Amino acid sequence: MHEMPAEFEIRVPGSIANLGPGFDTLAVAVQLYLHLNVRVVSGSNHLHFDFKDCVVDGENYIERAFLFLARQRGGDFPSLSIEVRTEIPMKGGLGSSAAATVAGLRLYEAIAGPLPEQGLLNAACALEGHPDNVAAALLGALTISCQLTDRSAFAVRLRWPERLKCLVVTPQLALSTAASRGVLPEWIRREDAVFNLQRVALLLQALQGGNFALLREALQDRIHQPFRGRIVPGLEAALALQHPDILGICLSGAGPSIVAFAERNFEELEALLGSIFEHLAVPFVIRRLTVHQEAEEIFDHTPAEAASGGRLLH
Repeated sequence: MHEMPAEFEIRVPGSIANLGPGFDTLAVAVQLYLHLNVRVVSGSNHLHFDFKDCVVDGENYIERAFLFLARQRGGDFPSLSIEVRTEIPMKGGLGSSAAATVAGLRLYEAIAGPLPEQGLLNAACALEGHPDNVAAALLGALTISCQLTDRSAFAVRLRWPERLKCLVVTPQLALSTAASRGVLPEWIRREDAVFNLQRVALLLQALQGGNFALLREALQDRIHQPFRGRIVPGLEAALALQHPDILGICLSGAGPSIVAFAERNFEELEALLGSIFEHLAVPFVIRRLTVHQEAEEIFDHTPAEAASGGRLLH
């Protein structure tokens, strides 16, 4: 274990995966964070978690990811007290499990020293089962991920256009990824696969070239959204919305969150999205999110540097 501060913070962003046609391939990190405040305490090989604003439903993915690396690399580690706060709704389609997994890997990295990015991505993918959300949580911005036949993965990071904002409406109901995947068909038609491939290519060009007039068509999908519309309230109505300032709409990850992309007139568009769920009598939260462009950060919170907002460790 390398020398480390007595206290430090880890911050990992949430993410919006799929982006319409890019099923299990595309994701974008957003400024909605999982925070760990970490203290080194006496003893070794023990992690104590204090969840301040959320309840863990099932396995602790932060601890699981940390121990995954610890067992691989062997040796003792210092005992840690970890305070957890999150802005990312659990089972909301905004990458909460991926953020927890990446936080656990970053936590181990904080005590072990910098680890290869590729190794972290492979570990995250092994734990999560698919690379899209974890790639965005690790790298920031827009990511294109690819899983290889040996189950390893690699990812490419592209900058997201700053002026394009995400209006995310989250119905107040939990939807697990497993349940959302359960409604998907085992087979898809060739013409539907071609439809999605064409639009993934168009979407990447629209985002990188700034031609946002193409987004509405580029976000169309035939692989997962038509089937998830059966279990995600308001999805079909949201996808059908027509407004000149809505550049495109898609499901966020496995849902139930839905995201609209826009450059202006945010309050009116938020009201329009909210009206769908008011009509359905489904409680909801709307968030106006900016993309998180950089890789997540680990900050030193030692007293000498607290005034400067923290020092980037790696």
